[in-house]
Amino acid sequence: MKRFYLIFLCLLIMCTLISPLAFANGEGNIDNGGGDMGSGTSENKWTPGYDGVRVTVVRANDEKPVSASIDYTNKTPSQGILHFGKVSKIQYRNGANLRPASGGYDYKNPSPSIPTIISSGGAVNIEAIKQYFCSEGAIKMIANDTGLDYDTLTDGNYRLLLEPIAYFTFQGSKVGMTAHEAALYDQVLSGGLRSKMVSLTHQNLPLAMFLEKPDLSFPAWSGSSNGRVTNAQIISSLGLGIVRFKELPPPPPPPVESDAEYEYRTDTEVITSVFLSTGEQITPEDPAQVTFSVMGSSYTVTDIVIPEGDSQVVWFKWRTPSTPQMVTVHVSASQGRLSQHTILANVVDLDQNPPPNPIATDRNDTFTIPVLPKRPQKTAASWGVWSASWHANWVWISNWVWHSTGDGGGYWVDLGHWEDQGWWDYHWTSYIASLSATHTVKPDDKVPTASGKTMKSGYGIQMSVNTSLASTAPASHITGAQHAVAYFPEFQYSTYWRLYDRIAGGYQATFELKPNKYSTYNRRVHFTPIWFPDGTYEPYTEIIDAWTPDGMLQVNVSDQIQIKENLFSDWHIAPKK
Repeated sequence: MKRFYLIFLCLLIMCTLISPLAFANGEGNIDNGGGDMGSGTSENKWTPGYDGVRVTVVRANDEKPVSASIDYTNKTPSQGILHFGKVSKIQYRNGANLRPASGGYDYKNPSPSIPTIISSGGAVNIEAIKQYFCSEGAIKMIANDTGLDYDTLTDGNYRLLLEPIAYFTFQGSKVGMTAHEAALYDQVLSGGLRSKMVSLTHQNLPLAMFLEKPDLSFPAWSGSSNGRVTNAQIISSLGLGIVRFKELPPPPPPPVESDAEYEYRTDTEVITSVFLSTGEQITPEDPAQVTFSVMGSSYTVTDIVIPEGDSQVVWFKWRTPSTPQMVTVHVSASQGRLSQHTILANVVDLDQNPPPNPIATDRNDTFTIPVLPKRPQKTAASWGVWSASWHANWVWISNWVWHSTGDGGGYWVDLGHWEDQGWWDYHWTSYIASLSATHTVKPDDKVPTASGKTMKSGYGIQMSVNTSLASTAPASHITGAQHAVAYFPEFQYSTYWRLYDRIAGGYQATFELKPNKYSTYNRRVHFTPIWFPDGTYEPYTEIIDAWTPDGMLQVNVSDQIQIKENLFSDWHIAPKK
């Protein structure tokens, strides 16, 4: 399939627009896929063409929506349609919950009509989609519908978040939802939506749009473009496109010493996972096994069952070596297809670049306070596992035999038997995990002239972090946060960093700075530079290595103190007696 960058600047053209389509200066970050839809029933069905797109304007620097979401479709959805309101994928990622509603669904019909968005087995016309969504008219329409000035919308500070929508019949009711909403709803129903509408909700709808490059803290999709996907994959990576009005920065070059697929920290409990998929059902009578081999040890996951044409994440928990090195994990399965057979991991030591010793004569006359970094974080994860139970269906198998009475007469006798012609019912159990943290920065207790959170530069500050991992999963699925790394404004939040000690572990882990070797009293402090200007001093901390089968959770936090004068202000020359 040809990949491209849609200039995907919003869907639809205003009804009053009569001029020809003209290209605008946006850049689309989107690709798509799909597959054959199969057949449905009167209670559970989707008709090709009943699709649309949800558009949300997002501010780039803080990744917050600045407009109400707008749904565009060529169709006229039922007045009593069941839906979940106008909630974007970013809002769900930030903790919004599903809020079902009946009726009152607001949408817009564009003119001219939008091209087909969701595949129904044939190829979607990518060029038609590109031409339509790259039009200047569509961009102006979205600016008008969201109440934003066109020049403001396209000045490079905003993104358009696009999400495909499907309108279909489920359990006899008309419904409309995005891919993300379908995945969340399926989790609520414990796989009930997937069991009836898998080709739509877990294949063609989520694969209608996905990213080619990471953006807005969403990852690029590197999986198959025509297979069935899980709720976790949808929530993390699928069912979205992003339009930006400024070129994406080039990706950072890979480390020259490593082409590792994963990076772990030394002496850390991690979870390594793969996906196992199958074209035929895997049952409890003959379950699958997946074996992970690493550093001379093997870990086997047993009793894996998966319905026909589906997949499941499989993982193992292990501890990395205490010294930096490259580690190879080999994976094998007794049945099904693995997403990876070899995983190359780079195990690194974080404690390699602490700040240098500050001295009283340090200067930085050209310093300007940097903007707080906006680095990717992942604060929530979702995944699940399949189980199966036998659904008995006893059927009488007739075996009619003629019984003669000896006088030319007789009668038929059914010598048949009962036979269980049942089947396996598969059940999806979903799990979630979320990581939160609070950050506290305050003057060191030994600062003689500190007042609350105000102090003179040149003295030390204390830093602590409290974390909380909330999850519905058992302990074998997760770890608490294990490392925290602090960055400082005097080093532009890069160059040097300082590590924390984990004071308390588990799901409520707490961290304090490691003792500073330049501290006379061996205090857990960081010394502010004596030249730092008056104003806000805001350290930034990344909390990492809270692992789940859906990957590592990371949360980034900051706190601040106020700098007023410097420690020389506390010195005085005693008069000579």
